[in-house]
Amino acid sequence: MSPDTIIELENISIFQREILVLSDVSLKIGKGEFVYLIGKTGSGKSSLLQTIYADLPLKGGTGHVAGFDLGGIKNRDIPFLRRKLGIIFQDFQLLIDRSVSENLYFVMKATGWKDKKKMEEKAVEVLDKVGLETKGFKMPHQLSGGEQQRVAIARSLINDPEIILADEPTGNLDPETSKGIMRLLFEISNSGRSVLMATHNYSLFADFPARTLKCEDGKILSDGEDRGIY
Repeated sequence: MSPDTIIELENISIFQREILVLSDVSLKIGKGEFVYLIGKTGSGKSSLLQTIYADLPLKGGTGHVAGFDLGGIKNRDIPFLRRKLGIIFQDFQLLIDRSVSENLYFVMKATGWKDKKKMEEKAVEVLDKVGLETKGFKMPHQLSGGEQQRVAIARSLINDPEIILADEPTGNLDPETSKGIMRLLFEISNSGRSVLMATHNYSLFADFPARTLKCEDGKILSDGEDRGIY
């Protein structure tokens, strides 16, 4: 894998239980690159993301993500891989009984942070990056959908990941709020992190153009392989 490549998959097959979802998947994503992943529901987008963060085992082919070999990764090493990844979900997945800051501390503790002062400083830093520097004391239900997604993005940045995996991050948001989230994700990409974003929302592409991968008929097509990609 070249030093500028952060994700490289070659001829891999992706299964959910015993069902083949995607076959002969080969793709490369460079450091700091923004890439869309599109396709119908059930076409394999989420399964591909799950493979990248080692939730689904690699079967066949080779895969390298942030310096880790997905084919040979041991269970004990998966948490170290995931520290290099920030994962954002459509439904935010915030802990509703804890404040915004406590949601961030929970992730920090789970990934080995110990120093309370450093944790507080990091929480302020990531909330500032997503424009929520004054909202740390709020509970999730006191925030709008867009603000909750910004908390989820802040949470994904805690361990300074090299890659952001975003699974339908604008799926539950109105068009104007979606644009704000997209601007934020592109800022993150421009800071040197790679972003792979699964989406159904093709209306974003005009304002936020980027390379596109398409899951279709058990394969992944790149820009130009299919004229109907949009």
